[in-house]
Amino acid sequence: MEFRDVVRRRRMVRNYDPDRPVPVEVVERLLGHAVRAPSAGFSQGWGFLVLDAGADRELFWRATTPEGQGMTGWLAGMRRAPLIVVPHSNRSAYLDRYAEPDKGWTDRDPARWPAPYWDIDAGFAALLMLLTAVDEGLGACFFGIPPQRVQPFRDAFGVPAEFAPIGAVTVGYPAPDRRSPSLERGHRPLESVVHRGRWTTSV
Repeated sequence: MEFRDVVRRRRMVRNYDPDRPVPVEVVERLLGHAVRAPSAGFSQGWGFLVLDAGADRELFWRATTPEGQGMTGWLAGMRRAPLIVVPHSNRSAYLDRYAEPDKGWTDRDPARWPAPYWDIDAGFAALLMLLTAVDEGLGACFFGIPPQRVQPFRDAFGVPAEFAPIGAVTVGYPAPDRRSPSLERGHRPLESVVHRGRWTTSV
């Protein structure tokens, strides 16, 4: 598939065929592409939790679903995904890397960073998984873990304290899905978001 087609076809898929697992070799390509993402100082401070066993996926949904939220609507379709990958960021890996002699930030002060590149780089990795899924004829969706459910998630899977989940990615073969109301907004035209030479404000 041409890269331009991969980009144009990418969308968040929220319903999957539960009877078609993601082939092992495709899972390996998803992860292999994820670790090709850029990272500040080549710190590579990420970690990926792969959940492809039914019991592990069920545990994920129990741990991350807010109490009182039923398994209906979009969540019911998401739960059919045969694969969940949870990308994590590790701030310490970046602070350690930039304390090395070629960088010299020996105080390891996070205030030196203009943005949390550890989270950004893990997001880059997640995007490469989303694009790879399209290229493989799969669907995928990136979504957040509710803040109040992060600790239950950590406890359920033994996630080390230095790793923070930035979200989760469901992957699988798409099933018929209702059109998300968000898509009705359409893509904003380039002229409304691109500023050349000087920032302009549209009236």
